[in-house]
Amino acid sequence: MTPADAVACAHLEAVLFPGDDPWSAAAFRSELHAGHPYVAARAGGELVGYAGIALLPAPAFSREPAEAEVHTIGVDPTVQGHGVGRRLLRALLGHADAIGAVTYLEVRTDNGPALALYRSEGFEVVGTRRRYYASGADAHTMRRSAATHPHDPR
Repeated sequence: MTPADAVACAHLEAVLFPGDDPWSAAAFRSELHAGHPYVAARAGGELVGYAGIALLPAPAFSREPAEAEVHTIGVDPTVQGHGVGRRLLRALLGHADAIGAVTYLEVRTDNGPALALYRSEGFEVVGTRRRYYASGADAHTMRRSAATHPHDPR
């Protein structure tokens, strides 16, 4: 993903998360400027999905694992159910696996398709955040253990 994608990401974000304080183009540019890995999915040259993650390497000389937090994943409704979200998630997890990170994310408790995707990729619910979203919706906090065999996401 590049800064030029920020407006398209913000538009898709507004379609996907209208009552939950969708991100602006400036927020996407800020994430990229901070150096967080973000990926984009395209069909016919048009952006149809995006995803981003923050990485926190393990502290030097510590037994604590590295951590990663999925910041966002969005897929255009016209292509949902065709594996785009899974490919985006796996790209993010490749970055987390490369540093041996435990990965966390929040997801609406009523988002069945996303919950199924995350569970199928090794995430488990570890808590619930009441009224987490601007709409008042609850979120599950999910966790995926560090990969046992880290690999390079490139």
